[in-house]
Amino acid sequence: MRIPGCSTQEKAVAQRIRQEMERLGYDKILTDSSGSITGVLGNGPYHIFFDSHMDTVQVTDESAWTYPPFGAEIHNGRLYGRGASDMKGALAASVYAGALMKENGSLEGKTVYICCSAIEEDYDGEGTWRAITENRLKPDVAVICEPTHLKISLGQRGRSVFLIHTKGVSAHGAAPEKGVNAIYKMAEIIERVRALSDRLMSREGWHGSIAASRIESTAVSVNAVPDSCTLYLDRRTTVEENEEYLAGEMDELIKGTDASWEVYEVEGTSYMGAAVRLHSLLPAWELPGEHPLALAAEKCFREVLGREPETCRWDFSTNGVTTAGRLGIPTLGFGAGIEKMAHQTDEYCPVEDLIKACEFYSRLPQYL
Repeated sequence: MRIPGCSTQEKAVAQRIRQEMERLGYDKILTDSSGSITGVLGNGPYHIFFDSHMDTVQVTDESAWTYPPFGAEIHNGRLYGRGASDMKGALAASVYAGALMKENGSLEGKTVYICCSAIEEDYDGEGTWRAITENRLKPDVAVICEPTHLKISLGQRGRSVFLIHTKGVSAHGAAPEKGVNAIYKMAEIIERVRALSDRLMSREGWHGSIAASRIESTAVSVNAVPDSCTLYLDRRTTVEENEEYLAGEMDELIKGTDASWEVYEVEGTSYMGAAVRLHSLLPAWELPGEHPLALAAEKCFREVLGREPETCRWDFSTNGVTTAGRLGIPTLGFGAGIEKMAHQTDEYCPVEDLIKACEFYSRLPQYL
């Protein structure tokens, strides 16, 4: 946690992880073009994949923090700093859990991968995709170690980002009637987005959501009518809301206008120098409660925590979009840390969560 490492800038963090895996006696340590570090333990026929991302979001104002964001200080049983909950705490717990597996018999008949993935914050799932596919891993099951406050997550909402574009005609601000204002053309669409948001939020149970997250326009100056406008939409989805469903929804939002829409694509370069690209249409996923992985997690939970497990589903996106969504690997989540602490000032993780998560990870293979 004392080593800053935002997406595509994780090199020093990755080096520290590799160093610790070597010290702990991992059998193999793999890497890939995203810069993810994957430690390998055991050589059994049943393959278990644990995933934690090593990158964090930025700290924009260190002075706003009660404790230094890169200090990793412990106060009143809480570990404070950027990445405490999201998610260097659980990452460390998984790395040390791998070492414990060598001592407690969990590796019998198993091969375990401890993946510390890169570029998750900006390129959801891409680091994990490259860790699995470039290293030719064949996991039977996967565990995403994102924060759950020691609950068992059986799924997550999907995340898509759409762009809506309107075009206008530029004119001098002193004679707006001679142009066509692209912002005004977007106004009706924004009202439709707000109405859709209200409908989605009124649904009972697990439901999707939509939010207008950014608006941009272009003009030759601040004294000119804008000739283009772009609206960014953050759409969270359920498993029923597939790509075809969302395309129909976007078509409906611009119906009767000359606007256009597209899926937002993010492009960049990993610290390894590889080009990375995210097509921001990431699926929701669920694991049935009766699946052997879910049942094994419940048994392990009872053993480690001594109480009945609670289940949940993440509202936000995780690397499960790759394991469950793109690769069809049975996946669940379990993590140290508190979801609402992610990306927050004064981010913290209860130290007890780290200890319990480490023990849970180290014993789970025994139940599979």
